[in-house]
Amino acid sequence: MTDRALAVVRAGALTTVQDRGRPGHAHLGVPRSGALDGPAAQLVNRLTGNPPGAAVLETTLDGCAVRPRSDVTVAVAGAPCRVTVDGRPAAWAAPVRVPGGALLDIGPALSGVRAYVGVSGGIAVEPVLGSRSTDLLSGLGPVPLTDGTVLPLGRPTGVHARVDVAPQPAPPAELVLRVALGPREDWFTPEAVRAFVSRTYRVSPASNRIGLRMDGPALERGRPGELPSEGMVLGAVQVPPDGRPVVFLADHPTTGGYPVIAVVHPADLPAAAQAMPGTPVRFVPVRRRWARPRRPGVGPREPDRACAP
Repeated sequence: MTDRALAVVRAGALTTVQDRGRPGHAHLGVPRSGALDGPAAQLVNRLTGNPPGAAVLETTLDGCAVRPRSDVTVAVAGAPCRVTVDGRPAAWAAPVRVPGGALLDIGPALSGVRAYVGVSGGIAVEPVLGSRSTDLLSGLGPVPLTDGTVLPLGRPTGVHARVDVAPQPAPPAELVLRVALGPREDWFTPEAVRAFVSRTYRVSPASNRIGLRMDGPALERGRPGELPSEGMVLGAVQVPPDGRPVVFLADHPTTGGYPVIAVVHPADLPAAAQAMPGTPVRFVPVRRRWARPRRPGVGPREPDRACAP
């Protein structure tokens, strides 16, 4: 084993390897996966001089502890947490030099859910379908970390400019999710649709990387029966038989038979990744316009309306 490696001393509740994921394989039944808080993952890569798609560690709630076998630069961002090197306080959301053999400890989240740990050179586990991401639904990629796991590291290229510090948004005290209604809002009563966009939900403790589950008003269907399975997209708000919405996150299934009442705007999903159980959630309906390209010599067209963010 090369000295470019990281030994896991404390794996925490759930620590996984994540990068930008493996989009483009839904037709094979493979979810996108990847870091739930993409901006935080990209930030730790910038702080350590890695390319944007380098693999990082994603922790859940109680952090982790690792020991590099050689000198590395690390950065921790996402959920605010205490960071120490051999017991001494270290900076959060800034590059930190960690000597080989020192213990880097990422403490429990002080707010939010997921912290991201970038290491110079990136986590260099073998990619599967072009990605190093752990996919909890399909089982692709490296298994979640356990105590004693040794992760290979890549070698820093020095090509990508490192930044010294960068702003980091705070985890949400209230999660406001912009949604485009559809494609199956007509499967619900008008009263249910009004409740969905006007009532406050709360993040359920049963949430995970597959979906952000809601506690709150049950949405009543206006149609009997079930849908044939159809494709599911990132951010789809599916409503299972108990009537409580589930926002699909990165490890979501690629098909499903429960109706989708709306789709969340992609820009709002990183905040959803940091919403702690009990966080109030509001769904705000929006519509988006764009114009189709015009053929030469043809006058301007009326912009189309769409129910997709």
